[in-house]
Amino acid sequence: MGKIGDGLDQAAQHVLTRKPPRSTKARVRFLMSKNQNRTRIVAALLGVSQRTVERYLKGDRKNPPGPVNARIDAEVRRLWQPRVRRRAEQRAAAAGAVIVETRARFGFSSAAGSTDDPRMRRITQPLPPDRARELFDAHHAGAPERDLERIVAAGLHQAYFQESGTRAVDLEAVELTDVDYCEFDIRG
Repeated sequence: MGKIGDGLDQAAQHVLTRKPPRSTKARVRFLMSKNQNRTRIVAALLGVSQRTVERYLKGDRKNPPGPVNARIDAEVRRLWQPRVRRRAEQRAAAAGAVIVETRARFGFSSAAGSTDDPRMRRITQPLPPDRARELFDAHHAGAPERDLERIVAAGLHQAYFQESGTRAVDLEAVELTDVDYCEFDIRG
């Protein structure tokens, strides 16, 4: 995934009510339950053989190599407590309490005579509720990173550059590129 999708996943970790499983056996068993109990699907997901997945399930193999362990961890965290995560996201979006902090290149189009050269900016700003909902919905639907960038750019256009319509009213569009990092805080 990209930096915005990873930032959304990381922010969701703070709203979980229970810790995910810790042992390799328990984590792989959890992944099996979420993937139709099919070793082939889990093996493809983790980039290992079906036999390796079976060894993890039996407890014969307890310490996967670093990259495989990271993939197991990432998948478990992504799938853990989806309803709790979704409710917290909905509450935060409705309350306007989704804060984005990013360092990226922002460019914009506006009236003639103004400078529209893209430049790096570090911005920390709450997203408008409608854009936060749109961002969460797109992320859960598996939208590509470019679409998530477009939604964040539209939200920052509205909240930061135009200050909800009180300034820069001739600013037509904001483009977000070259994302250095993007973090979210869900305060719902």
